[in-house]
Amino acid sequence: MQIFRARILDTPTDPFTGGTLRSDADVALVVDAGRIVARTDFSTARERHPYAEVVDLRSGVLLPGFVDTHVHYPQVRAIGHLGKPLLDWLDEAALPEESKLGDDAYARAVAHEFLTGLTSAGTTSAMVFGSHFASAVDILFASAAEVGLRMTTGLVTSDRNLPEVLLTDVDRSVTESQELIDRWHGRGRLRFAVTPRFSFSAGPELLAAGGGLVRDNPGIWVTSHLNENRDEITGVAKIHPESRDYLDTYGRAGLLGAQTILAHNVHPTDRELTRMAEVGAAAAHCPTSNSALASGFFPLRRHLDAGVRVALGSDVGAGIGFSLLKEGVQAYFMQQLDPAGGVPLTSTHLLHLATTAGAAALGLDAEVGDLSVGKRFDAVWIDPAAGQPLDVGIAYAGSDEDALAKIFALGTPADVSRVWIDGELVKG
Repeated sequence: MQIFRARILDTPTDPFTGGTLRSDADVALVVDAGRIVARTDFSTARERHPYAEVVDLRSGVLLPGFVDTHVHYPQVRAIGHLGKPLLDWLDEAALPEESKLGDDAYARAVAHEFLTGLTSAGTTSAMVFGSHFASAVDILFASAAEVGLRMTTGLVTSDRNLPEVLLTDVDRSVTESQELIDRWHGRGRLRFAVTPRFSFSAGPELLAAGGGLVRDNPGIWVTSHLNENRDEITGVAKIHPESRDYLDTYGRAGLLGAQTILAHNVHPTDRELTRMAEVGAAAAHCPTSNSALASGFFPLRRHLDAGVRVALGSDVGAGIGFSLLKEGVQAYFMQQLDPAGGVPLTSTHLLHLATTAGAAALGLDAEVGDLSVGKRFDAVWIDPAAGQPLDVGIAYAGSDEDALAKIFALGTPADVSRVWIDGELVKG
């Protein structure tokens, strides 16, 4: 048993529907076997648990673990290829790198780099876009099990418009996916997601095969891309002429539901937003990627008005790093500049998008997302070096919301001093 004494900021209530930042300047979390069993003042916690280890974190700020709802495992080494729109970027940067993961030694090295990047940035739960190679996905699952990450991932499937080495067919995709499901889904903190790359590289039969896996394996997840780039949308319409729109390619295949997370959705139709809200599918908003690839402004207001759930994704490697602090502040910038009329975001909104919203999108909100009694202790300790701008900013902030804004504006993985998943220290 441990007592964590800290200044804590979290968002157990949704600020988009009237919730506020919960802030405690000096509070004790009593953690037993990875679960928060009490949230009280320190003297009470110490009196009730006199032999518990005390972890004093008052020099920094304790936040819930970050939840990344869209990040690509094979693209760690592709970060920073700027100046290209989506389809050109894929051809010139991402796909050549992804083609190398058929080599197990290469995949193992990338998996280590990937998981280090996530945990170093404070990410404790993630929806991960896996690899086109089943062996590489197996390596990722095994590596994540060692680290302890709460990870949902799967075999990426395509049957057209990609290099030959990355293509599959219906029978192979089903066989390899089912083997991975049987081996890993529900094992510890790991879950499987059916992962067609996007409907530009997956035809109707391949998408339907994924839908069959969802039907035959209740509880597995679905993730893919949606409406990221206008040229992509045009291409999808040609490949799937029977579908009403991009979203309908997934709906017809049985891939659309409350356990579906679709990345980007920069250019949705009203029908698509209505349908996503009806089935409970979530959108992963990836602000630095949308900026780097010039994909456009994410229509946050339209999503919220339609009742679509939204959370943050880093989209490594089109996104420019693993930090959800960076994604949060970029989301703020883009909403400020959106010519269609963005949503004025506060630091409380940003923390919600990076934590509780992501946990809800991943169906983990009963377990993580805030630091309430009953939740697992997934947490990030922001403790900048003395005298650094973030340290000064937090010290002289006029309010808790202002201190949180400083964290998003100035914070980097270097300021993430310690990270816990299920009460286990994974960085620090």
